[in-house]
Amino acid sequence: MRIYRSIILSKIDYGCMIYGSARKSVLQKLDPVQHTALRLCSGAFRTSPIKSLYVYCCEPALDIRLQMLSLHCFFRIASNSLHPYHNFKLRPSLLRLQNARKTFIPPFLSRMQAILMELNLNHISVTPQPTNTFTPWKVNRFYYLNPFENFSKPDTADTIYQKLFSEHRSHYHSFTPVYTDGTKSTNQTSFVAIFLNNTYCFKLHPSCSIFTAEITAVVTALKRF
Repeated sequence: MRIYRSIILSKIDYGCMIYGSARKSVLQKLDPVQHTALRLCSGAFRTSPIKSLYVYCCEPALDIRLQMLSLHCFFRIASNSLHPYHNFKLRPSLLRLQNARKTFIPPFLSRMQAILMELNLNHISVTPQPTNTFTPWKVNRFYYLNPFENFSKPDTADTIYQKLFSEHRSHYHSFTPVYTDGTKSTNQTSFVAIFLNNTYCFKLHPSCSIFTAEITAVVTALKRF
């Protein structure tokens, strides 16, 4: 089941909010893919009822999963006031066409409104979430000092680093020093933040990377400073 969810189901989920506007007869062509995978994973017979496979494998039908993922995307849009489609409204001409012609493919937000009405959830009000103005893909003005940036670690002696550190500390002797570090082994990940009078050590989940440990140590030091 893990192989099916990671290799096959992930591809079916990708972009389902977009291709979910296709006809029901077209979307049903994906059902045999899931049914075959569930039979192989569970060892069920070909004559086993499909609904029993869903219950036994704890997997919903693809049409239900498509609605679930689409609603997740809809509520993310509704809770983000900066999203381009947050205040989207269909033009009156297209709205009349949608109501008059049944073959008209409604846009994503219109389809979600129909699903909410079908599930009797159209009365739910979505509270806007605070938006983060930090954009990691843009260069932010974050100033820092790195006296070691021009030195290659494999080719630099330890005494040079010690001298640079001593000069740095003597120049900024009025600042409070805080030291952080992260470590990762086969079955353990942890980090430490060292102040002048206190030392904070924490364990993380073993699956966390060394980068997560390092950055969590910095965040912890900033919060406790």
